Amino acid sequence: MAEVGVARRQPYDVEEELFAWAMIDNNIGVRLRPLAAIKGELRSCCAARRRSNSTTRYREEALTPAPDMAVSHFPLGMTASESASDPLLLPAAAATGGWRSALFIIWVEVAERFAYYGISSNLINYLTGPLGETTAAAAAAINAWSGAASLLPLLGAAVADSWLGRYRTIVASSVLYIVGIGLLAFSSTFASSQSRQCSDGRRVCRPSSMQTAFFYVSLYLVAIAQGGHKPCVQAFGADQFDATDPGESSSRSSFFNWWYLGLCASGAVTVALMSYVQDNVGWGIGFGVPCMVMLLALVVFLLGTRTYRFYDGGSGAAHGKVASTFSLVGKAVRAWRKRSRDGGAFVEVEHGDCAENAMLEDEVRGLARLFPIWATCLIYGVVFAQPSTLFTKQAATLDRRIGTSSFQVPPAALQSFLGISIVTCVLLYDRVLVPVARRITGVATGITMLQRIGAGIALSLVALVVAALFEMKRLSVARDAGLVDKPGAVVPMSLWWIVPQYVLLGAADVFAMVGMQEFFYDQVPGALKTFGLAFSLSVIGVGSFMSSFLISAIDGVTTRDGGTSWFADDLNQGHLDYFFLLLAALTVLELVAYVYFSTSYIYRGKGVNNVQ
Repeated sequence: MAEVGVARRQPYDVEEELFAWAMIDNNIGVRLRPLAAIKGELRSCCAARRRSNSTTRYREEALTPAPDMAVSHFPLGMTASESASDPLLLPAAAATGGWRSALFIIWVEVAERFAYYGISSNLINYLTGPLGETTAAAAAAINAWSGAASLLPLLGAAVADSWLGRYRTIVASSVLYIVGIGLLAFSSTFASSQSRQCSDGRRVCRPSSMQTAFFYVSLYLVAIAQGGHKPCVQAFGADQFDATDPGESSSRSSFFNWWYLGLCASGAVTVALMSYVQDNVGWGIGFGVPCMVMLLALVVFLLGTRTYRFYDGGSGAAHGKVASTFSLVGKAVRAWRKRSRDGGAFVEVEHGDCAENAMLEDEVRGLARLFPIWATCLIYGVVFAQPSTLFTKQAATLDRRIGTSSFQVPPAALQSFLGISIVTCVLLYDRVLVPVARRITGVATGITMLQRIGAGIALSLVALVVAALFEMKRLSVARDAGLVDKPGAVVPMSLWWIVPQYVLLGAADVFAMVGMQEFFYDQVPGALKTFGLAFSLSVIGVGSFMSSFLISAIDGVTTRDGGTSWFADDLNQGHLDYFFLLLAALTVLELVAYVYFSTSYIYRGKGVNNVQ
């Protein structure tokens, strides 16, 4: 049977259509099954892709569920509205996906971000406190850990797209997450106990090398777990909206905004609450609470299983299997090498190979075109690493009392202004800026994805200049008050002086980070959507490693021959203002390069330039 079925416009008999599907099943080498079995399979997890050719005839293929298709509720390649015409598929399709499932997944991510920020936001005070590390060493270590946590999603995405599927990867990563945070809480009890025993009023003994190693092993287990969890949850949430359906497609764009709002609102609450617990109650409790929250997140995620919409990998499903991340890249490279060897022409004689090779080569070129955009966002990743490290150390030197009360706001809690700014700006962006910009530009999303990223980079430049000006003012006040040689002394400046740099960087995140997530998710091939989100996170990962390298290199150069480090433990003797100005200069260069490459970028599948 070379072809079965002709595209019908009139109503058709369901049993006749089911028999045609069964015959196609037999045609591709599977034993012809009874009609009742075919019906049962269609009602549960069978999926079909409809492909039209130049003669308007089509062929439907029964597909084996992909590894991450625990349930598939309507035929792949069809929209929910199309599947609604099939009486066998209507109940399941209508019961899954959309905002109900997406909100369910957003709440799971809110809990995961609570756990992550409960560890990372105040980590520099733990390293410079109970672990006794210097400011420069602690900042470099945190940046290296953050870099690993942001780069490992590339591996997690490959595992999900090629082997486990997104759902199973989320579950496995969550279990590892819980184990890692639990061990972290356990290790902190040793450090806290030893600090109490060795404290003599002015001196605190450092933990043994074995205890420090145990702490870092636990910390990097969390990074590995986040590598699997982070890209898969977001991609799984975006999967709840059908990109081929106009209504759901526009909802998916809003999903990325509300996704970021949810995780940043969670971060704002976390840094305010957990930093107080860690500074005033204990580090064991401070790390233990995130562990329990992560356990709750896993339970909630599992409870929502029956509401989720599952897809296969996309383009590779046309032949009954999910396209593996590794196999897709490997095939594309082989196709490119064969074309180069044959002088630019394909010589395959087997039916379909030439078209497939051309398609794969086109996908490789599409991925290669993303690299300049990715590379020109890396300095933004360096800037992104500063709030949890150097901004927090700046805040620790200020008068953090509110009014006339004796209550001191924990330094890390000031990061909540970052989250508050993000939440506010997401609402303004989604409800005010987009509708206004849509009327002006005619673009459905108000401004294009690349324009959004560029605006975020520009705002980060403003935030760096403001941070440098604040640091100059802080150093001037410290000198005037005679506090240069008094480590730990409070500089007579209110905490409100540092708030603008948090607010500006939060606004930059709404444009740059959300824009990068949507851009890389949208512009990668269908089989690599999880990889696309991991690719956007890798900007933060590489940026964190670059920040770690810069801090270590500058610290080594400035302390040579007995000099004073820019990152001295007594910040009143350092020069963080120089470092922020250096980052501002690098951001200017990055912005120029970004504008050059983004103005020539053609969106995948849209055929229009990003400049409307």
